[in-house]
Amino acid sequence: MAATKNLVTYKALAGSLDALSKDDKLRAVLICGESFLVRKALDTLVPILLKGESKQFGLDVLDGKTTPVGEIAEQVGTFSFLGTRKVIAVKNAPLFLLKSSAGEINYSETDLQVLIRLVESGIPDNHVLVFTTGTPDRRKKIYKLILEHGLVVDCSVATGARKADIEEQQAVLRDISRQMLSETGKQMAPDAFAALVDQTGFNPELFANAIEKLLAYTGGRNQISVADIGAVVHKDKKDPIFILSNAVMERDASKALTVLSGLLSDGFHPLQILKTLENQTRKLLAIKCFTTGLNTGRAGGSPLKHMQFNTFKQMLLPAIIDWDANTLKTDEESTSLFMVGDDTNEKKPAKLPANDLLLAPNPKNPYPIFQNFLKSENFVLEELTHALSALADLDYRIKSSGVEAATGLENFIMALCRRPYRFYEK
Repeated sequence: MAATKNLVTYKALAGSLDALSKDDKLRAVLICGESFLVRKALDTLVPILLKGESKQFGLDVLDGKTTPVGEIAEQVGTFSFLGTRKVIAVKNAPLFLLKSSAGEINYSETDLQVLIRLVESGIPDNHVLVFTTGTPDRRKKIYKLILEHGLVVDCSVATGARKADIEEQQAVLRDISRQMLSETGKQMAPDAFAALVDQTGFNPELFANAIEKLLAYTGGRNQISVADIGAVVHKDKKDPIFILSNAVMERDASKALTVLSGLLSDGFHPLQILKTLENQTRKLLAIKCFTTGLNTGRAGGSPLKHMQFNTFKQMLLPAIIDWDANTLKTDEESTSLFMVGDDTNEKKPAKLPANDLLLAPNPKNPYPIFQNFLKSENFVLEELTHALSALADLDYRIKSSGVEAATGLENFIMALCRRPYRFYEK
């Protein structure tokens, strides 16, 4: 193929999937550009590249910020468990960064030469090496090589203020809106879409997060209105606490630390931030307790992180609703032991506390519930247990000993966002 045919834009990716599914010679893929679109493109491409093979055995995901090039090369040369197709996805690879953040890898020229040799001749048949990254440097040899021998998916979006730039940005947001709403059967009127874009600006991740909140807020209603936008979306065009929580739950330490720094600079109280992290961790821990018990009785089933939304809704949601009902019943029974009475010995039940551990607080709108369950798959039970304990300890130290709150929060985020199964590794 000519090199120009090896370049696909995010917008054109859907139309290229059929041809890609028939390409047996593809060995290297670069997905670059706007971070939210890059993640969506990767999710779309992986099943195509696996050609029907199971993600459980055919997909290896590596964190490019912390994985040495030698380990990448080793994974590329290692055959899958069943000897079938294999996709090695290196997320956030620092292919074009001149300087990395503290604690993250920066590729040397030697590292880049190793990757160049991999792309040229070191990737075995039936294996595909995928890099995701931000803005590419099209002058670099690694970029030109992947463009020549593999596939580049360009997710870049114009960031200027010209009319053409704004139209391109709105087209991207409209596509995100259409995809998310179609999964739930809801609709958003043009004036509501315009109001939402006015509140978020061009920030695909913030925009998608806002739609998730709107889906939860509108419940059983099928239409999202301008009034809903005003009630749910912050008018300062950012929801940094929500973004911080998502970054931590996605184990993106670099992004989480950047957002944390901004929050503290904007005057957010450290204990407010800590409470947000505590609530989210407690929620994921409750989900993990549920899924751990569920997986004990399942043999050979697909992992939750690979489950489709419709399957989740049909197979798991009823069990989740039953779990919540039992949780509320247990809570009521516990509360009944503590009755308050007056001088007439007439006892009345004490007011039940709000239960924030329900897995499906609004089962009529299951998509946000599905998203929380997917986030829980980024952790094992022990990590979340240790994380909740660490937050309680940090809360005590901040209140009692005047410990530097910012440093404590930074250390917690870096520890929790480490590579899986190494929380507080010595």
